[in-house]
Amino acid sequence: MDKEEEKAAGGEKDHMPPEDERSSREECLSEAKEKEKETQHVIKNIPWTAAKNFTVQTGWQQIEELISTWDIHESWLHHSEFLEEEELKDSKRYHYRVCWGLPTCRKPIPRATASVYFVIVISKSKPDTEPVEVFYRLESSRLIRRPEQCQFREKWLQDIIENKIACAERLASR
Repeated sequence: MDKEEEKAAGGEKDHMPPEDERSSREECLSEAKEKEKETQHVIKNIPWTAAKNFTVQTGWQQIEELISTWDIHESWLHHSEFLEEEELKDSKRYHYRVCWGLPTCRKPIPRATASVYFVIVISKSKPDTEPVEVFYRLESSRLIRRPEQCQFREKWLQDIIENKIACAERLASR
């Protein structure tokens, strides 16, 4: 070995932390990974309005507020709309739709979109000071979710769009 190789080999050893320092660094890394896992499972929700203060406009605004808490890339665009009011024996239900798309420079009109349907329920049997109940479901699913129990995932939108595009391509190739 010549002197330069010895220096390089020796330099690597000089930069290696002592054993006890390495173990504490590994502990810190594992703690950081645990904290990261915990933050990934934090369910973000908003305080929903009381039934007595609810209007169609308030419902729309609160859905927009909820959506702003979701971890979705900024390239996703959406529009939301009120669909209908449904009068039931024990409640009133307000239906909304949020339509998502991924426009690009090459394709400003997305090839497919994905919708999320919201229902805001006002119970006739509970006091009107109670907050409204909120549920949502994806267009391709019958599973009904609650914002306070399940964190929305961008992957759900991607899956819907990918499935629609694949289906359209299969139909076009016939």
